[in-house]
Amino acid sequence: MTLDAVRRELRAEEVGAELHDLIAELLPFCRSITGDGVRQTLARLGERIPLAVHEVPTGTPVLDWTVPAEWTIRDAYVADESGRRLIDFRASNLHVLNYSVPVRTRLPFAELRPHLFTLPDQPSRIPYRTSYYNENWGFCLAHERLADFSEDERYDVVVDADLSDGHLTYGEYLLEGESSDEVLVSCHVCHPSLCNDNLSGVAVATRLAQLLAGAERRLSYRFVFVPGTIGSITWLARNEAAIARTRHGLVLTGVGDRGGPTYKRSRRGDAAIDQAMVHVLGQDGRAHAVEDFSPWGYDERQYCSPGFDLPVGCLMRTPHGRYPEYHTSGDDLDFVSAEALADSLDHCLRAFDVLERDSTFINLSPKGEPQLGRRGLYGAIGGSADKRTDERAMLWVLNYSDGEHSLLDIAERSGLPFHIVAGSAALLSEHGLLAAAGRTATVGT
Repeated sequence: MTLDAVRRELRAEEVGAELHDLIAELLPFCRSITGDGVRQTLARLGERIPLAVHEVPTGTPVLDWTVPAEWTIRDAYVADESGRRLIDFRASNLHVLNYSVPVRTRLPFAELRPHLFTLPDQPSRIPYRTSYYNENWGFCLAHERLADFSEDERYDVVVDADLSDGHLTYGEYLLEGESSDEVLVSCHVCHPSLCNDNLSGVAVATRLAQLLAGAERRLSYRFVFVPGTIGSITWLARNEAAIARTRHGLVLTGVGDRGGPTYKRSRRGDAAIDQAMVHVLGQDGRAHAVEDFSPWGYDERQYCSPGFDLPVGCLMRTPHGRYPEYHTSGDDLDFVSAEALADSLDHCLRAFDVLERDSTFINLSPKGEPQLGRRGLYGAIGGSADKRTDERAMLWVLNYSDGEHSLLDIAERSGLPFHIVAGSAALLSEHGLLAAAGRTATVGT
């Protein structure tokens, strides 16, 4: 079954609910850049797709970085003199500064206060804060909860955690196609109980892998589930062979909020994945945004670093930092919608269908227009709004099938949907008017 056929069989309402349910299932795990939260998450994903799980030891050099100590947390709290927990890790794993060093002490509020992180402008929300590479400890809480503390009281402070030699863990799934040319799909699995950033990316990537496994594939697809930054750097350091085969790539992050879709181009700016995503979003007729590459954001900045310069873009909805729920407890199950999740999955499927079917042709009757009427080609293509669209698509394909322009080039130049252009090319080929000049899987490389 073609990828387009697989996509058309999906019911958006059902697949959106499935994606939302997967997010809810993964939400409780306390993820970080290392540790059992990542392992638990990958184990659940492994029930759906056959993930290969890799463990990279602490201290391993990875490019300019080193795999850090593994963080294990069991409990954490701040309690008043009566023993009442005013901040409790068991209530929310966001309450602890991620990667806090162990601590067990009693402090007056004046000494505790510098270790408490709040959001005064969002007083009811817990912020998400980390200290991966600087030894520190701390707690995050709603700003309004500071009223529970007294300047005159001392507080028991406990972070029952370890930082010790262990491993960085990531998951990988390779779906082989007819070609060894690969599409890299990457998402990060390091954030704790945050739904949009980035359990939405994890859920969409997992379902995308399942659907591609049941479709005809010309290209190969490699899915990586990595901790942010250090995870993608580790993968790059260990996968030179796969890097050489990467022809297209997509980072999935923040794909569940109700904002319109946003695509961030690769560093190259005109790679085939950039063309495909921009075309797909433009054909929707709905509000969307396309942004040029910038060296901040998510793991696309690692894949697009100048020493690799891979053709990897980033699909999201509202960009990070541009919604108040970002990195707060407001990024919860209510913030992500089943409709947005299904819509993001559909954009991926449509873009990958373009990559699968894009080719370059040569017009075998290039001097003047061939007589299409006597070949019965006028009105022969189905699926378009009207007969004139079909005819126009054939003329565009014939005119630009010069061995230089791909079908995606023609679709963009003509303003016609890719599937109509591709259908025209198939029909013209059947009637001996086109010959394949080679696939465009290497466009942009």
